[in-house]
Parts: sequence; C-alpha cells; structure tokens
Amino acid sequence: MTARRLPTLMVEKVWGREALPAPFSAPQGKRIGEIWFKPPPELPQLLVKYLFTSEKLSVQVHPSDAQALAGEDGKEECWLVLDAEPGAKLAIGFNEPLTPDQIEAAARDGSIEQLLTWHDAAAGDIFYLPAGTVHAIGPGLSLVEVQQNSDTTFRLYDYGRPRELHLERALAVAQGTPYPAEHRSSVAERGQVLVDGAHFRLDRIEGAPDAEIASAYPGALLALPLSGALATRDGKESAAAGECLYAASLDTLDFSDAGITLLTRAA
Repeated sequence: MTARRLPTLMVEKVWGREALPAPFSAPQGKRIGEIWFKPPPELPQLLVKYLFTSEKLSVQVHPSDAQALAGEDGKEECWLVLDAEPGAKLAIGFNEPLTPDQIEAAARDGSIEQLLTWHDAAAGDIFYLPAGTVHAIGPGLSLVEVQQNSDTTFRLYDYGRPRELHLERALAVAQGTPYPAEHRSSVAERGQVLVDGAHFRLDRIEGAPDAEIASAYPGALLALPLSGALATRDGKESAAAGECLYAASLDTLDFSDAGITLLTRAA
C-alpha cells in the first residue's frame, strides 16, 4: 500500500493529563502523557508522538548509535512546542560545564535541577536534541516529538519517584555542557525546514508542498496534520489533526484540504 493511516496508541504517564487539548480526549480517569503512532515497517527508523505534561518528566539522556550496546538503539530527537502555559520550561544542557563526577553528585542529592538550564518555552519553538544531551520536560506543555525509533533512555534523576535510575550508563554518555544555541529556534525563524539532522528531517508546511519541499521528499515519509486534513490521491485513506499518514512518496498525497502539516523522513 502506497499510503495509510498509522495506528495510534495512548500511553498513561504519572506526569500526563486527564484533560487533553482538541482533537484528543483522554479516557475517563486516565492521565495520558503520550500519544504515538506505530512506525510502519517501511519506515522503522522514526517515531512520532505527542506529549502532554502536567508535571516534570525525569532528567534523562540517550546514547548515540555508537554508544548503544547490542540490542539497543541510539536516540536523537526534537521537540516542536504546540502550546505552553505561562512559565512553562524545558531543561536542556547545563548552566556551566560539569565533570561526570559533578553530574553524579548532583543527581544523587537532587541539585541537578538547579544546574540544568531551564529554557522558556512558547508555541512555535523548536529544540533539536543530539544524543548525549541531558534534558527534562517541565509541566504545562504540549509538544510534538520526532525521534529515532528507540526506547533507550537513561534516567539521572526522578524527583523521588520510585523508578529505576541508570547513573552508570547515563554518566557514560551525558555531555556536561551548556546547550548549543544553534539547536534552538522557532517556526518564525526556521520557516519550513525545522530540522535537517543526521537521522531525520522535519518540515512544517502550510497548504500544499512547494517544489523545494517536494524535492526533499523523494521516498517514504510520515505526514502529521496539525490542522486541516490530508488524503491519498486514490481516495482510500485520509488523516485529520491528531492522526498520521505513512506515504511511500509525497506525490501519493492530496493536500487539497491541508492546513498546517508536519512532514518527516529518515535522513
């Protein structure tokens, strides 16, 4: 099949929300933190998900492909902020360079929260996180996350929650440095091309793709409508906001009713 809508999974998280923004709706009494789309076998490298936060997420880090052990996968990711409550922040990188010993001590006594740089977040902000970047997501945020399809996560600190930490593995891959300014931008600054990284590309388009975007997507891709709707040219599949389409190529999609759409592919 040249295009199809991907299966959707709602994931409960302690830091999730019982009330989700439209077009989503959480089951009664469930705190939904993630809504993600099952990667298709034709494009297994990428995972796209929504994140909704009411509490801080753990301080964590991911390895690169080279640092991952057998059976693991590296993970680079990016966040596009869809909505942010006043004062919402993202922790990425450190205020000043730290040694592994300093990071470990701060993780053990909880002071790592104060050593991280907490960046103000607003709708339209884009953050690219290379592997090794220490990070945490604060409350009051709605994000789209595009990442390498990997669940290899090492926790450094979890605010006293009874979950396993992975200090040895985390310290082996964590970069004890400030977050490079060039990895943060916004839709207003970046235009259509939000990320063109080592593992994936992410674009935000309004309406139909122009020639530049079309030339950048010669093969398999994922299309995520943020507004409006997409359909396949044969009329057999469609996706509205809150859904995601896999397409073998961009020319199999009909953008007649499109609003704002995210497009992503493997690098």
